[in-house]
Amino acid sequence: MKVGIMSFAHMHAYSYAKCLQQLPGVELIGIFDENMDRGKEASSQFNTKYFNDMDLFLLEEMDAVIVCSENNRHKEMVVKAAYAKKQILCEKPLATNLQDAKEMIAVCKENGVILQTAFPVRFSKAIRELKSLIDCGEIGEIVAMRTTNRGQNPGGWFIDKEQSGGGAVLDHTVHMVDIMRWYLGKEIKEIFATVDCLFGLENIDDAGLLTIEFEDGTIASHDTSWSRTSAYPSWGDATIEVIGTKRTVRVDAFGDMLKLYKDETEQKFSYVYAGKDIDLGLIGDFVSAVKDGKAPSISGYDGLKAMEAALAAYKSSESGKPVTL
Repeated sequence: MKVGIMSFAHMHAYSYAKCLQQLPGVELIGIFDENMDRGKEASSQFNTKYFNDMDLFLLEEMDAVIVCSENNRHKEMVVKAAYAKKQILCEKPLATNLQDAKEMIAVCKENGVILQTAFPVRFSKAIRELKSLIDCGEIGEIVAMRTTNRGQNPGGWFIDKEQSGGGAVLDHTVHMVDIMRWYLGKEIKEIFATVDCLFGLENIDDAGLLTIEFEDGTIASHDTSWSRTSAYPSWGDATIEVIGTKRTVRVDAFGDMLKLYKDETEQKFSYVYAGKDIDLGLIGDFVSAVKDGKAPSISGYDGLKAMEAALAAYKSSESGKPVTL
């Protein structure tokens, strides 16, 4: 199976490339990136061909592509890849507005290609074990959920709203909304949110607090931020607490940590993630869907609904009122 990567603008592209090279029978056939320095460096690092022309890249014989561009370029690359009949894994958020996301889904459907959204948190061992507890009735009826996704400010194009579509609220809400929808099997009915810039000097949101009501009456909260400093001993967290009529269970997708002490470095102490490689789980799942010709486990529609919630949070904060989805 031959896979190409479209842009290394997003840091996840490096992890995804490593994952592709770990999977038997899978070849990273090439890299497209209009940033020549970045593209050539990545192609050299992963020992593959470099393309600075998207159309020429898509003429190559390959089964699938992974889109890791700036958020506002997802639509352009997904649409072109779909017309080229490539199966597609797109980095989250799926797009920066709902109309683009809907068009991406429609074009992929018309061309008979997979559109999977990159939500690696679904492949955390702890997250999956809690899903199993829910499915077998160990939790009972879910009454409420509390989630967090708090990390470091990535800088660069992430803090340019034109390219990113939003700050921490868009960046980190989509992951945990996807997990909540997956756990419940229900859609969000209403969102009330407060969004602000509390930790940085950039003119973009880096903190938000969402209160969510699902269509079955389940309530939830989500604490999202770029609140971790560069000196913090770990990147951040992705937690969910599920409150049921039988049990309450809390997990952290990045909770499997080792304490690392290094005398020879400026940062003497850090937490090092030692759990399952969730990116490898995501890439393996996508490759399996392409090979088997089956629907992806995380669809473009899942990506649409997650970003719909994040965009509703911005509207709610601006109006000071709940937003109905």
